[in-house]
Amino acid sequence: MPQQLKWFILFIIVGIVIVVLINRYMPERADTIYINCHIYTMDANNTIAEAMAIEGDKIVGIGTDEYIKRKFKSNKIINLVGKTILPGLIDAHCHLLGLGLARMTVDLFGTHSEKEVAERIAQRVAVSKPEQWIRGSGWDQNEWLTKSFPSHKLLDRIAQNNPVYLVRIDGHACWVNKRALEIAGVNRQTSDVPGGKIVRDASGEPTGVFIDAAMELIYKFVPEPNEQEMREAMRLATEECASVGLTSVQEMGVDEKQIELYKKLIDENKFPLRVYAAIDGPGELWNKMKREGKLIGYGNNKLTIRALKIYIDGALGSRGAALIEPYSDDPNNRGLTMLSEEKLQKLVDESLDYGFQVCTHAIGDRANNIILNVYESALKKHQLPSARLRVEHAQVLSPDDIPRFKQLGIIPSMQPTHCTSDMYWAETRLGSKRIRGAYAWRSLLNTGVVIPAGSDFPVESANPFFGIYAACTRQDKNGIPNNIDDMRKYFRSSTNDYSDTAAFANGWYSSEKMTREEAVRGFTTWAAYASFEENLKGSLERGKLADFVVISKDIFRCPIIEIPAIQVESTVLGGKVVLRH
Repeated sequence: MPQQLKWFILFIIVGIVIVVLINRYMPERADTIYINCHIYTMDANNTIAEAMAIEGDKIVGIGTDEYIKRKFKSNKIINLVGKTILPGLIDAHCHLLGLGLARMTVDLFGTHSEKEVAERIAQRVAVSKPEQWIRGSGWDQNEWLTKSFPSHKLLDRIAQNNPVYLVRIDGHACWVNKRALEIAGVNRQTSDVPGGKIVRDASGEPTGVFIDAAMELIYKFVPEPNEQEMREAMRLATEECASVGLTSVQEMGVDEKQIELYKKLIDENKFPLRVYAAIDGPGELWNKMKREGKLIGYGNNKLTIRALKIYIDGALGSRGAALIEPYSDDPNNRGLTMLSEEKLQKLVDESLDYGFQVCTHAIGDRANNIILNVYESALKKHQLPSARLRVEHAQVLSPDDIPRFKQLGIIPSMQPTHCTSDMYWAETRLGSKRIRGAYAWRSLLNTGVVIPAGSDFPVESANPFFGIYAACTRQDKNGIPNNIDDMRKYFRSSTNDYSDTAAFANGWYSSEKMTREEAVRGFTTWAAYASFEENLKGSLERGKLADFVVISKDIFRCPIIEIPAIQVESTVLGGKVVLRH
């Protein structure tokens, strides 16, 4: 071998040795190092780490205390004395602006009678100017003794000179007074609208309750919030999200005003959250987005818009969900469909043509069957490797449709607390046979799908720990039902004799529970996958965003009943603390 070649090879070997030594013994820079932690990374191997190094907004190292201390150097080292860390939690289905606006209007959540609602509205009327609209949200007739929809007459007695507009807890019905009916010009001659229903009394007069698309008859007269009010709503909403450990949300239905507000707040560095937004149905904004294309990662990954939200039916609580057979407690009603199958097909095909994901609201088994058929047709036509088409809620499924999600690559985006909120009355709507396909998480998971989890806030609480608990217990926060006696005492059903004791041992239809790991993945890795962001967030790994939460209890080791009581001690977004308790 020539001498020069020997020296060249030696030079290469020495260089490699030097690089290895530098890499091993020369520490890298990090802005912040967290040590002495219990980090559930939620990576593919379920790795549990002790320390983490952050540079800029990314994780640059994660592992043992010894490894991170040796590998990285920082002027800011935080010892968490054994505290538990989770990836930043992601709500896969919510209404961010709706949450903020709900906090600015009359809070009707938890009311147990029409009278209690009226008392709260009367308090707001007393401090309002004549003709000023009174808005509220959160009423639920299922929580009242009567279980019946209310009438405008009660509101008329307390608000003669103020129009009143009150949204039901699920957002799929409203209750208004006579003054609001007068302003909207709605009377007995007013016809129902496609996809909506005006509830009427025996003589045909509107009662003041409007379901689904019929709500627009009134809502178009309600003054829109101005920019100052929207800013305040967003401040309240984002602060609440941060306080419960949410670092990302997937907002199902935005308009152009919301998008512009998001951009302004992000540019002003006043937006401590990441949003994956779906456009609220076809219209001017959809036409604009088709021309301009997807918006991905605006403001250092704060805002992405690459999905279209469409509705196919209403909600179960207001009997607007589209069912194959009539409601068990309303035999002349199969629910409502918002769009024809032809219109749905056109929208889905168009979305895929322009590279947008589709997120379709479908609650009833008929609605789910329709959208699965539409999706199947679209996927055959477009031959896309991973369109990740979503069904939002997938709440009631016929047995034959459950395996189709996996077969077609469709994502069932579900909200665990809907189950534990609805379980007291759901069987009266569906009957003892059909209820077996409702909130069917385990049946779906057994086919091999993933279930991104959300809350649908403000319909439910924004707290993801409530959702995690509901998913792995199918019980309320008091541990009910725990047995067959609880079912007979607390649950209403005209179709179930509750002879199947095993179905209610440690939970409502307990065979459909998720594991703790699955429940947490629903709010982390699976939610990130549902928005095409699994390489960016959802788990704590080198190169991913430094979004994480420090929590008060070890969610995988604490008694399961304690999960709802978990407190968020710090929420970190892109390496920066946005909340500390």
